[in-house]
Amino acid sequence: MLSTPDRIDAALDLVPGAETEFTSIEDHSALAGLLPLPTRRPKRNPLDPAHLVYAPAWFRLAALAAGVGALGLRRLGWPAVAGMGAIGAAGMFYATRFEPASPTLEHVTLWFPELPAGLDRLRIGQITDPHLGLRYTEQNLAWAVEQLRREQPELIAVTGDLAGLKAGVPQIVPLLSPLRAPLGVYAVPGNHDYWEGLSDVQAALGLAGIPLLMNRNLRLRWNGADFWLAGIDDIFDGDPNFAAACAGIPSQAFKLLLAHSPDIAVDAAGHGFALQLSGHSHGGHLRLPQLGAFTHPRYGARYVMGHYRVGSMQLYVSRGLGGAPLRLLCRPEVTIITLRRGLAR
Repeated sequence: MLSTPDRIDAALDLVPGAETEFTSIEDHSALAGLLPLPTRRPKRNPLDPAHLVYAPAWFRLAALAAGVGALGLRRLGWPAVAGMGAIGAAGMFYATRFEPASPTLEHVTLWFPELPAGLDRLRIGQITDPHLGLRYTEQNLAWAVEQLRREQPELIAVTGDLAGLKAGVPQIVPLLSPLRAPLGVYAVPGNHDYWEGLSDVQAALGLAGIPLLMNRNLRLRWNGADFWLAGIDDIFDGDPNFAAACAGIPSQAFKLLLAHSPDIAVDAAGHGFALQLSGHSHGGHLRLPQLGAFTHPRYGARYVMGHYRVGSMQLYVSRGLGGAPLRLLCRPEVTIITLRRGLAR
């Protein structure tokens, strides 16, 4: 039922003799000799305007609100303005204290006419963007892991940005170690993993038994059907290489891609992937009807959240579990994706 050599070698050969407590890559000499250690990149400010795209409609809304407030003060006096201020304060409390700490389990069904019969009803659990080290992130990730343990999907994908702060990297080991799936648990890096030290993140994942797929693929087998799982390096600060990620995959194979940043989907579709799973955008954090997301990160502006079709490929973008502790109509999520054979219904 399970093709083991590539998967087990990738997952377990990373950490022979490694200790169970993780602090940093420098503390694990045996591990350091086995892992490729990417050059550390300069730390970046995630709120740098060069990294974010702000929706103009939200600025128009802010201007309108300011105008309404001024008009209310002139016509209705301070009590009306105080009332509007109280409503705003309540909304801010909800957006900073309740919604960021209230993750939800999403069930998504995707249909593929070309899906091998043996993969019908295969379930994939997706965790993305916990950003450990920031507020609510540890509890959200622990909750998400427990949901996946209850759901027992056949395959689990972790699509990047495990680290929010360097201090959160050691939590990867105890929080993700309980994850198990018949076909395995696999991860790809995100931009914040680079910023907080990818070598440390990779070491922590290794101690948790989770291989990092960077421009690599492996063959998996379920119910007599073969399929290929590939992971691509992050486009933000990594070196994505589709030629390497697709090396050795038969041209007619059913193949899935893990990619942190969703906007690489056009390239992925051109390489024949059936499905891409991504995160990165957090759904925009703040959303309002008709206005959509307040902001999008670089490489996450085109595909913000949910299900898309990109050419012949399907794309699912999770809202993720963490990031800035500010969300409105954009709850954190962990996802179960069920693959079905046939036309969409």
